[in-house]
Amino acid sequence: MCLTIRLCSSSASEDLGCRRGDFSRKHYGSVELLISSDADGAIHRAGRFRVENGSLDEASDYTPGTWRRTDVHLENPEYHTRWYFKYFLGKVHQNYVGTDAEKNPFYLSVVLSDQNNQRVPQYRAILWRKTGTLKISLPYSPTKTLSVKSILSMNDTFYSLSPQDLLVLEEQEGSVNFKFGVLFARDGQLTDDEMFSNETGSENFDKFLNLLGDTVTLQGWAGYRGGLDTKNDTTGLQSIYTVYQGHELMFHVSTMLPYSKENKQQVERKRHIGNDIVTIVFQEGDDASSSFKPSMIRSHFTHIFALVRYNSQNDSYRLKIFSEESVPLFGPPLPSPPVFTDHHEFRDFLLVKLINGEKATLETPTFAQKRQRTLDMLIRSLYQDLMPDLHKNMLNRRSFSDVLPESPKSARKKEEARQAEFVRIGQALKLKTIVRGDAPTSLVTTGLCRKEPWESQSFCSTFPYEIICADSWGQSLLVATDTAGVLMLDETPTLPPVQVFDKTMAVKQMHILEPQDLLITRADKGKDARLYVFRLGGIKRGLEERQLVRSKCDCRENKLEKTKGCHLYSINTHHGSELRIVAAIRTKLLLITRKHPRFSAVATGADSPVEEFQYIREICLCDPPVVMALVDGPTGENDNMICVAYKHQFDLINESTGDAYRLHHVDANRVNFVAAIDVYEDGEAGLLLCYNYICYYKKVCPFNGSTPMIQSNTSDFHFSWNQMPNAIGR
Repeated sequence: MCLTIRLCSSSASEDLGCRRGDFSRKHYGSVELLISSDADGAIHRAGRFRVENGSLDEASDYTPGTWRRTDVHLENPEYHTRWYFKYFLGKVHQNYVGTDAEKNPFYLSVVLSDQNNQRVPQYRAILWRKTGTLKISLPYSPTKTLSVKSILSMNDTFYSLSPQDLLVLEEQEGSVNFKFGVLFARDGQLTDDEMFSNETGSENFDKFLNLLGDTVTLQGWAGYRGGLDTKNDTTGLQSIYTVYQGHELMFHVSTMLPYSKENKQQVERKRHIGNDIVTIVFQEGDDASSSFKPSMIRSHFTHIFALVRYNSQNDSYRLKIFSEESVPLFGPPLPSPPVFTDHHEFRDFLLVKLINGEKATLETPTFAQKRQRTLDMLIRSLYQDLMPDLHKNMLNRRSFSDVLPESPKSARKKEEARQAEFVRIGQALKLKTIVRGDAPTSLVTTGLCRKEPWESQSFCSTFPYEIICADSWGQSLLVATDTAGVLMLDETPTLPPVQVFDKTMAVKQMHILEPQDLLITRADKGKDARLYVFRLGGIKRGLEERQLVRSKCDCRENKLEKTKGCHLYSINTHHGSELRIVAAIRTKLLLITRKHPRFSAVATGADSPVEEFQYIREICLCDPPVVMALVDGPTGENDNMICVAYKHQFDLINESTGDAYRLHHVDANRVNFVAAIDVYEDGEAGLLLCYNYICYYKKVCPFNGSTPMIQSNTSDFHFSWNQMPNAIGR
């Protein structure tokens, strides 16, 4: 079997490093190489520093102003490198261990996943070797089985293993979080002893620190600490911390670290800042007085210095970057001149430059060799731990097998139970990593208001009305109440709620679709209930221009007439090409779609979008549904489904034929249906069925023409609540 292997692209910093010379001088200004020597002229170390200042002549006149923003982005981000966490962990996949011709152990992980969220299946594989990890993408063919031997072209014996140790191997690719030094230097200071001996900073320096991040108290700090003491205050009382694009950043600030009058070298401060790969040097004084050189700082570890100076006359920051010569070039390139009058733009630029700089430094021979030695040691150590199991020819490690309480009787059930437990272990590892704050580009659990994933967040602490339903609109919240109509709450708690509809519009359900400029509601009850559709832009204009509060009479043109008597509706959540609505009128389902925008009345500027909707078909059920959800098929042609809940069961209804398939039966005397939520993973559909105290996840895969394959799957699972929820949403 012949397979084409496509390797993961190299990092941007490596690519830049291959194109030095013309590129560097054109985009990075001066790349003068400075020999690193101390104040007496003696060579401190053999390394030389590259200088980036954004212009060839730093002394030339410049006019601060708005500069053309370059492409400021993180290079080689974790979602490119941390494949195992993103694509493998918590999913059914295979991990193998083997030895090469030289008896060096290696590991292989293979998973069938979705290609770029396009619902096209493909194989992803990671080969873990002592020289590093190799990432491979392979095409998927339903008629050809992919084997480990076909990937590696080797006739060897392979054994499956648990994901716990592989997650440790992947973390050698680099940290998710970063620690940076910040050194305050007064005008005229020429040695690191002088700079580290500054007991306090200045007003401009404090202003710069406030721009970098938030001041946090270290004692009891639960976030990323960057090596600082959070128990006994031995490294200071406070520090500067921030979160940028999912990365936690802790700054080692010289004036916040312990100061000693007896120790002129300030060893405690140098112990932290001197061991940072990247250090910011904030130098007081005007531009002409700058005399900083990397040789002033005695450190065998710091590879990058970012020299920052503040100009109070025009409220601007100027930036210069010194990089050790072995560090590959990294972006973003400094503007010419490297002057920033917009402080938030400067912060974005500086943080991206620092993160990219540290990642580029890890590619230098010094750090790459250390990482390779560590990876080799971990691989060999893991292999030695596995040897007892390998000699017994076991398919799984003892630690994995032992978690099963009992061995099922049949081999098939045993394997299904193993896979289910394998998924459970992976999901637990993933959740633990996220909660710990070490997940790649995870914004959920980082920051000053760090919360557990299950903790609620208060939007409005004192709301006097009972809430019927709600949905977010930008940074605001649209809320339907029992007696005050529909109100819009701003995220600013001091602003009063704004009434959008009065109490004559008794809204029971609503959906806000900002990309489509739509508000969909179900209002009133019984025979008078209907679906209404509004343009968000029209509502917003009415509020801004006339403070218009709409009544039921004002909404007559927004009714979808055939929906009279509707007691429930649902919309598809993945409506990239076509919005679909299913309305339940007793035992009848009415399928509605929105016409393609180019055929709609959007261009005409009509106030009501009713004319954009068309009625497709009706489907009859045996009982009125209590809960509904639309499920998108992989092709969208005759394989879209409707999940309905009634009596003691969840059924799937084919939208095109009306055929019903039993999805799940509830074994309980009384059933309180809460929700059915559609979930999509790797091109396959699943449903989270919520009733009583239980949420049951059911995979619906694959679709075979118009018939879904509904059977027990190793991906199925359930969990319970300690109280019965009233509603569950995504």
